Amino acid sequence: MKDAPPTINIAIIGVGNCASSLVQGLTHYAGRNDASGLMHHSLGGYRPGDIRVVAAWDIDARKVGRDVAKAIFAPPNCTVVFASEVPDTGAVVRMGRILDGVAEHMADHPAERTFLPAGEPEPSREDVVAALRDAQVDVLMNYLPVGSQQATEFYAECALEAGVAFVNNIPVFIASDPAWAERFEKAGVPIIGDDIKAQLGATIVHRVLTDLFHKRGVKLCRTYQLNTGGNTDFLNMANRSRLVSKKISKTEAVQAVAAERIADENIHVGPSDYVAWQNDNKVCFLRMEGELFGGVPMNLELRLSVEDSPNSAGVAIDMIRCAAIARDRGLAGPVLAPAAWFCKHPPQQMTDDEAYEAVESFIAEGAPAP
Repeated sequence: MKDAPPTINIAIIGVGNCASSLVQGLTHYAGRNDASGLMHHSLGGYRPGDIRVVAAWDIDARKVGRDVAKAIFAPPNCTVVFASEVPDTGAVVRMGRILDGVAEHMADHPAERTFLPAGEPEPSREDVVAALRDAQVDVLMNYLPVGSQQATEFYAECALEAGVAFVNNIPVFIASDPAWAERFEKAGVPIIGDDIKAQLGATIVHRVLTDLFHKRGVKLCRTYQLNTGGNTDFLNMANRSRLVSKKISKTEAVQAVAAERIADENIHVGPSDYVAWQNDNKVCFLRMEGELFGGVPMNLELRLSVEDSPNSAGVAIDMIRCAAIARDRGLAGPVLAPAAWFCKHPPQQMTDDEAYEAVESFIAEGAPAP
């Protein structure tokens, strides 16, 4: 009889809404055979219940020093609660490095909506590396705020030194940066990134429709994607200087599947406004203008409303498991197939059909014959 697979020990950087949905999901799916809401119930022999949170870092005073199971429900987190009874993980949230992780304008907003940095000493790289090793972390999840370039690079360095697989959920380019990719490959450490693509979010819907225009011979002339939300992600992105890589990531995800590259002035993809009362609800307004047979014009308008953080958590669970099996197989550097399927700005862009086939082949590789 085959032994049960070992658990996957994960550490989380940034115990915000996305981390809350992920941790709630681990409780929700533990011991269940119901795969509703999951792309894969079992992936490489790992099930959601095999994932354990063993370490975490945050900078908010309401989270530092608390078990992850409690910290995920602390303000300013505002995502939907679908698993209210999360058992203690045994992992206490440590004080993280701030660096550029907190934008100045965040201090201008009410406490329940923004970050309240703790006054505790910030860890050194040696501190983080030691904690990763002591907790026997397999996969490090980066959930820092958009625009956290220095902070992301700090934790990427820690992952390299500790030999821990790195999943970069945000649009700071690490996996897709050739210099960083080479460093992970030389260190023998797998990385999946960059910028997580939601389960059924604005970018994946925009990509599918853009690809449909291509396949049906409709010229895509102009398009926009406008998004509003009320969580700390949208509040953080109200500072437009933090959006440079985010706009590149989201725009290139759409451009990658267009029949021909759309002129810069004819495509706008990106966050548009912070609406506090929306909380974790994200609303996307999408418009596409094209030309049909004979040059006859057409347009499509779509409104998509999703709970932002659970929409990413179902993808995150698969990214964790793909990172774990990449580590099990001794792979190093960017893991291309999962990155293409799960991320907006992977090292190698593919159409969604190609990426789906590639990731399913990756998962099946080395699996026992039926």
